[in-house]
Amino acid sequence: MLLLAPGGVALLAGLDAALLLLGVGAPVRDLSLTSLHGVLMVLGFVGTVVSVERAVALGRTWGFLAPAALGGGAILLLTPAPRDVGAVLFVVGTAALVAVYLPLWRRNAQPAVLVQAAGGVLALGGTGLWLGGVDVPWLLPWLVGFLVLTIAGERLELAHVALTDPRAQPYALGIAGAVILGTLATLLWPQVGYPLLGLALAALVAWLLRYDIAMKTVRASGLPRFSAACLLAGYAWLTVTALIWVVAGPVRSGPLYDASVHAVLLGFVISMIMAHAPIIFPAVLRRPLPYRPAMYAPAILLHASLALRIIGGDARGVDALLQWGGVLNVAALLAFVVVAAGSVLFGSRPDRRTKGTSAPEPVPQKAEAP
Repeated sequence: MLLLAPGGVALLAGLDAALLLLGVGAPVRDLSLTSLHGVLMVLGFVGTVVSVERAVALGRTWGFLAPAALGGGAILLLTPAPRDVGAVLFVVGTAALVAVYLPLWRRNAQPAVLVQAAGGVLALGGTGLWLGGVDVPWLLPWLVGFLVLTIAGERLELAHVALTDPRAQPYALGIAGAVILGTLATLLWPQVGYPLLGLALAALVAWLLRYDIAMKTVRASGLPRFSAACLLAGYAWLTVTALIWVVAGPVRSGPLYDASVHAVLLGFVISMIMAHAPIIFPAVLRRPLPYRPAMYAPAILLHASLALRIIGGDARGVDALLQWGGVLNVAALLAFVVVAAGSVLFGSRPDRRTKGTSAPEPVPQKAEAP
């Protein structure tokens, strides 16, 4: 789908900016990209992907305003146009994303939709603050809240069929409320807000480990096992960010900031995208994306390089390990794109080793955001 193309451009520009921030060679040596790294990756790339999927689930033309605005905003940030023009489009895109959840709620009034909509509201708040001049390190909790609640809502929807504990969904709503309160508090009372948000994220991890079907499907084979492995690894990285915020409080620079940012946005969010790509992208692309065992290679590289970056670079202060970890992070993302593209191109010839195992976890009636 053409609306995904700007998201792809945002991904490449964001990865180029990552290399510049690491102090290594990059294809485009435009240092102005470094200040845009976070918004390009979160809003330009992931935001576009999420909103395209939501628009497809809605099935109405106006729903595609969200990805068009988010992708267009990312493209404008890469041009000489004033930054505020792109920022305005980000606000329009996130507002449209929130609007998409209204008919989705009327169609399926479930707690999962509320949780995802809450994530959209945090995205709208974050883009509004960025337009108002608030720097990205101060906005990180808002961006994290957007993505974490979007993913948590999707996992809740996949789990709700198998939920036998009547307290599970109320617990999920309560945790989502705590994430929202913690996010607001990080801006108004940072010394209280960051630990509160960290505790909320830790509670979310506990909920996922208790109720997510990934705990069962990790014992399966093929795609269900691959997805579950990515999910569980992502939950571990989300725990890292939660612990940093609980123990260290507000961190907006230095090694702890780098660790908290990349543990959640690479270790958790990108791992979720890898887990759901064979499930989500076929609905968006209108083409099959069969699971391939080769998908394990970039996933393993992502988590191994992130451990190298955070343990060797951030925790031990070895700059070379930080750089190598970061470069390999970029390589892992690009490798997954290549593997996924190859799987789409050769989708009509599925790997015989995965025959009969490619059916993923139970898929909801509508496709969910990664």
